[in-house]
Amino acid sequence: MSLNLPVEGNEKLAELERRISAHEGLKAYWYCSNVNVIDRMGINDHGPVHIKIVANLALKILRLLAAGGIEPSAVKHHKLSPADAEVIVVLAAALHDIGHIVHRENHEEFSIALSPPLIAELLAGLYGERERAILTAEVLHAIYAHKTEVEPLTVEAGVLKVADALDMEQGRARIPFQIGGITIHSVSAMAIDKVQVRRGKEKPVEIKVKMSNSAGIFQLDNLLKRKLEHSGIKEHFEINVEIGEERKIVEQYRL
Repeated sequence: MSLNLPVEGNEKLAELERRISAHEGLKAYWYCSNVNVIDRMGINDHGPVHIKIVANLALKILRLLAAGGIEPSAVKHHKLSPADAEVIVVLAAALHDIGHIVHRENHEEFSIALSPPLIAELLAGLYGERERAILTAEVLHAIYAHKTEVEPLTVEAGVLKVADALDMEQGRARIPFQIGGITIHSVSAMAIDKVQVRRGKEKPVEIKVKMSNSAGIFQLDNLLKRKLEHSGIKEHFEINVEIGEERKIVEQYRL
């Protein structure tokens, strides 16, 4: 599976994308993650489609923040380049949910345990030993900090956390819900029609959410709002919600 990233001349990112797309072990981890969460737990997708969406959203958000004058932490603290910060967010996106092969519960910690050898393979030859160690540290921090209540210490980790929450179009909610069940989680997930990320008018990033039913507010309040508040970068976002003509989602409900 290709991530279809807009690499925009970032040669290291282009090579990383090629390696990710060709890595059979990583693809198997994505597959096994979905076997656990979808086939065995009966909840929504956390596999390759989610990874592709999050990687592209994270890259877009990072670039919008940079265009708005927000310096990536890898640049500020480690004197790396903005291109290296892009490598960090994409690699963290690719690895952040592989811990689901162990279990949904504590999957962030399991992802951290599984990631170091994969990071070493995917970055081999692209960086010297010191730089590769720094990128490993930054990627592992971002993976851990995508947990809702954990406060990110870097811009890149905050970017991943927000991007993870934004994969909510057409029933792809990040709040796990039982597939086929009728709950506020599943109904609110189906209410989200479109999520757009673009340059903001007043702040670097605008997130525009289009809903066909006001039940979608549950998703925003219980996921996006919480993740933004614990992102460390919330002041750089403006959120706009558009609710169209109310569409009926559930025809009948019985206790």
